[in-house]
Amino acid sequence: MRTQLNRKLKKAYNKKRYYRIMRALGLKAVIRQKRPHYVKASEIHVVENIMNRNFDANSPNSKWCTDVTELKYGNGRKAYLSAIIDVYDNAIVSWVLSHSNNNKLVMDTLKKAYEKNPSVTPLLQSDRGFQYTSHEYNRLHVKYGFMKSMSRVSRCLDNQPIERFWGTYKSESYYLTKFHTYEDVLKDVSEYIRYYNNYRYTECLGGLSPNEYRRTAYQKPQHCTNELRNRI
Repeated sequence: MRTQLNRKLKKAYNKKRYYRIMRALGLKAVIRQKRPHYVKASEIHVVENIMNRNFDANSPNSKWCTDVTELKYGNGRKAYLSAIIDVYDNAIVSWVLSHSNNNKLVMDTLKKAYEKNPSVTPLLQSDRGFQYTSHEYNRLHVKYGFMKSMSRVSRCLDNQPIERFWGTYKSESYYLTKFHTYEDVLKDVSEYIRYYNNYRYTECLGGLSPNEYRRTAYQKPQHCTNELRNRI
């Protein structure tokens, strides 16, 4: 606007003068505005894929996988489910549902896992999402002493156990129901994970549920547990 008028009027008025006049007259430009330029946040605490798709575990709490998935409800609204799964028995160690996909969601999931399993030091697999590369996540890594492992970019199979659980939950429960409220989603997630951990019997665990199989690890000598897994 300034350039056009200055050339037409043969003046050198600055753009602030034109802006004041336009604002007083209620005039606005119809030209497209420039898109804002966003600088991608750097990945601060990134580690290699130490797990390397080796999902064999000889004892509970030796290898965990974690991730966040999106669950829609109502008129396009979204809830976010964060969970940690134990590779040993596919049990859901902890989970948190939230309105927001933020750092607090992931940190609360991790803190909840350690409330139930203090002093464990698993290898913990995640993707390279902003929560898992944050200072806050790294502080919990130092506090709890777990080992971090991160999937390669666009390689969801690097985190297969938790990705498989998302598919199982959604096909067996979430996709079968239309949810109108956040509370409906929360109720469904809670009931399904309780069922999954305690009553979903699978052949890969010798006909046991995840929690039943987990208990056998604490009741039997380790070599007996390994023999059971080898027969499956």
